[in-house]
Amino acid sequence: MAILNVTYSGRSADVPWDVDDKLSDAEVKRVAAEAMRERAMRRALHTDTAQPGLFANFVVDRIHGPDGVLRLYLRPKVPFGC
Repeated sequence: MAILNVTYSGRSADVPWDVDDKLSDAEVKRVAAEAMRERAMRRALHTDTAQPGLFANFVVDRIHGPDGVLRLYLRPKVPFGC
């Protein structure tokens, strides 16, 4: 299992449930879109947006924390860095 963190509009929040650590990038985006349909997630990110294709141009980073737990970070692409 993994923790999914979504960054949107300069804010980030964890999806309120654990996700499968074997998800493809497309599946991660689908799960994040599902989470955005929930009011609690939109409130955490301070947005009312939950439109289809919201995360089409986002990337997924997979990083193991010091405790060994995999964290999936869904974030916008940036024009610099990795």
